[in-house]
Amino acid sequence: MNAEIPDKLFFKIGEVASITGVKPHVLRYWESEFGSFSPSKSRTQQRQYQKKDIELILQLKDLLYNQGFTIAGARKTLKAAKKNKMTSVSVKSDREHLLQLREELRDLRALFR
Repeated sequence: MNAEIPDKLFFKIGEVASITGVKPHVLRYWESEFGSFSPSKSRTQQRQYQKKDIELILQLKDLLYNQGFTIAGARKTLKAAKKNKMTSVSVKSDREHLLQLREELRDLRALFR
């Protein structure tokens, strides 16, 4: 998954196919199978992929082509990864919040001594 992704806001489907090595009809199929990405469309109805979409496509390609996952297995793996990422972010922010409260309590305690 070491594809060099140019620094652009939007990519057309042909550019994405070239970057990822995945044919356009496969990209359109994956778009229908995985709710994880759905590129926006321009006024002329051309798909406009973002860098995060390309990163996800590269991840899907690795799961399906290199690791041998089925579509259903790849879908489950992505959902689990997303859930774990959300949980770790939530835990981190909760921990930061608790540390901040702890500091505020120390400050309050110092005021009343």
